[in-house]
Amino acid sequence: MGGLFIIALLALVAGVGIVALIETEPGYLLIAYGGYTVETSFWVGILLIATVVLLLYASLRFLHRLITSPANVLNWAGERRLRQSARLTSRGIINFIEGSWAKSRKQMLRGARYSESPLLNYLMAARASYRLQEPEAMRQHLVKAAESDLEAIIAVDLTQAELQLNDRQYEKALRTLEAAKKNPNKHPQVLSLLCKAYDGLGDIEAMLTLLPALRKYRIGGALELDDLEARIHHDLLEQAAVTGDAALLKARWKKYPARLLDDESVQLHYLSSLLVCDEVSTLEREIEKRLKKSWKAALVSLYGRIPRESAPKQLATAESWLKQHANDPELLLCLGRLAMVERQWAKARDYLERSHAALPSEEACLELGRLLTAVGDHSTAAEVFRVGTGLRTNPLPELPQPDDVVADSLPETHRIESP
Repeated sequence: MGGLFIIALLALVAGVGIVALIETEPGYLLIAYGGYTVETSFWVGILLIATVVLLLYASLRFLHRLITSPANVLNWAGERRLRQSARLTSRGIINFIEGSWAKSRKQMLRGARYSESPLLNYLMAARASYRLQEPEAMRQHLVKAAESDLEAIIAVDLTQAELQLNDRQYEKALRTLEAAKKNPNKHPQVLSLLCKAYDGLGDIEAMLTLLPALRKYRIGGALELDDLEARIHHDLLEQAAVTGDAALLKARWKKYPARLLDDESVQLHYLSSLLVCDEVSTLEREIEKRLKKSWKAALVSLYGRIPRESAPKQLATAESWLKQHANDPELLLCLGRLAMVERQWAKARDYLERSHAALPSEEACLELGRLLTAVGDHSTAAEVFRVGTGLRTNPLPELPQPDDVVADSLPETHRIESP
C-alpha cells in the first residue's frame, strides 16, 4: 500500500514537471517533405511520433502472430461455431417441445453443420419431419443420423421403430428391431417397443415370453407390469374360448398366475369361457366347488344360464342352497330357470315371483314376464314387463302412451267408433 502511494506521488511530481517544462519551453518541430510541411510544438510532435510508432508496432505484432500461429485463429472460429451450434440445438429442442416442428427441424439441421456430434440433431429433425407428415424427409434424416455416428445405429433403429409403431406399422417395426433385440442388456428400451409391436399384431404368446425380461430390466413400474400380465393371461383365455379349444383353455388356466386366481372377475371369465367351449359338466362342477368355498351371486347366475336338456340333479343341488340363502334373489332366479328346464311351470313361477319380490331386477322381470305370457296371464305379464322396463340401466324416456291420447287427437283412420 505504501509503495503504491510513493509511485503515485512520483508520477504526480513528474507530470507537474513536464507540464511546467512545456509551458516554459514549448520548443519547435518542422517536418518538410516535397512541397508539404508540418509545423507543431516539440512536445506535440513527440507525442504524435510515439503514437505512430506504437500503432506500427502493434500492427506488426498482430501480423506476426497471424502468420506464425494460424491455429489460434482457427480455434477461435471453431469455438464460435460450436457455441452457435449449441444455441441452435437448444432452441430446436425447445421449439420441438412447443410444437413448432418446421422451425425446430430448421434449427436442428443448422446446428448439425458445426456440431461435433450431430446425431441428436438428425434424430430430432427426423422426429420433427414425422410430425410434419413428411416420411421421405424423415428417412433421409435417419440415414444421416446413422452416418454421423456408426456406434449409434441401434439408437437410430429404436427411433425409427418408435415412429413406425406410432403409424401402426407393426411388422416393419419388428424388422427394424431385429438387431437391437439381440442384446436387451445394452438396449432395454427395445423390450418396450417389442411389446407394443407384439400387442399390435395380436401375438399374445410372444408378449408372455417377453414379460420376464420386462420385469428383469424394469421396463415400466411394478403396477404397470402387473396389469400387463393380467391382461395377457385374460387375452390368452379369450383366444382359446374364441377357437372353442377346451383343452387349450384348460392348459392356459393351469398356467394362470396364482396371485390372480382369487380375483372374482378372473374366475368368472374362465367359467364363462368354459361355457363358450361347451364344457357344461366341467363348468357345473367348478361352480358347485367354488360356491362351497365362497358364495358369489355371479356364479349362481351363471349356474342358471347353463344350457341343459334336463336338470333334475342341478335343481336339487340349487334347492339345497336355499337352507342358507333363502331370500337370495339370484338363487331364486336360478331356481326359476332350472324349474323351467324341468317344465315345472308352477314352481318356476313361484321362484321367479319370489326373486322379483326380494329384489326387482330387469332380468327377473323379463324371465317372469315371458313365462306369464306363455301360460296366458297377459295382464300380469304386461305389468311385470312395465316394471322391468323401468329398471333398465338406461330407462326409456317418459312419453305419452296411446291410452293417454284423447280421441279427437287421433287420425281419422285410427279412430274407433263406439258401437
